[in-house]
Amino acid sequence: MNNIKVFVSTGYYKNISPIKTLKYLSKKNINDIEFSGGLPMSTKGEKKFFDSLNGKNIKLHNYFPPPKKKFVINLASKDENILKKSINHVKKSIIYSKKINSKYFSFHAGFRIDPGVKKLGKKFKKVKMTEKKVSENIFLKSVKKISSFALKHNIKILVENNVINKKNLYTFEGNPLLLTHPRDILKFFNKTPSNVGFLLDVGHLKVSAKTEKFNLIQSLKKLNKIVIGYHLSDNDFIEDRNLGFSKNSWFMKFLRKDLDYYTIEVYDKNINKIKRIKNFLEKRFN
Repeated sequence: MNNIKVFVSTGYYKNISPIKTLKYLSKKNINDIEFSGGLPMSTKGEKKFFDSLNGKNIKLHNYFPPPKKKFVINLASKDENILKKSINHVKKSIIYSKKINSKYFSFHAGFRIDPGVKKLGKKFKKVKMTEKKVSENIFLKSVKKISSFALKHNIKILVENNVINKKNLYTFEGNPLLLTHPRDILKFFNKTPSNVGFLLDVGHLKVSAKTEKFNLIQSLKKLNKIVIGYHLSDNDFIEDRNLGFSKNSWFMKFLRKDLDYYTIEVYDKNINKIKRIKNFLEKRFN
């Protein structure tokens, strides 16, 4: 029998310190946690936090540990300073992932623009986009560099698909984000090293399918061939709202059962609702 554990994302707790989030979730008997974002910690606090994770079932994602000064991670940026900061952040997270005995570190695909922190997930202000091929090449080069670093630390890196909504598509008269369409995702992962995998966010895929007019179910089936892990939530096709889901939600019957990376990325203050979702998912996968 399998012993698959479904993780709970801390994305909802972005305005709380990671230590408080850890204590709260542990008190609620949630011990499979994917840390993502949160308030920055002091150097001393960061060390204390990671030392407390030994023996726990933890994964790190994207903005973790939270940067001391907020910035948008963009591994496809033409801005050398942003690109360097982004790569260094990911390398630091890989080292911490090794320290806590995690197999993975995951992060988002890059952008053709450099958005402000407050614009993530919202309507971006129109600026000139970098040519798509140029951004794709920068991103691939960054991922290969990170892959080489991760290999030395025995960490597998996962890249998550971005989400494009109609507001941003119309604002830019094109797509300012990389890896939103299945065609581009499959093409990208055909060029990556073996320790680079695909983290499929089903909520992102749902919004992007409506925006870019591709078939949602057929695309999910195609992408399942390269999937290493899932981020799970639902929405209204319009915005990535990180809503809850049930046994009958659109993606449930298509999820692979042979993986070890499943994260609930539902933003809901009702922790019992999250626990119910975690429970029925673990029953499904075991």
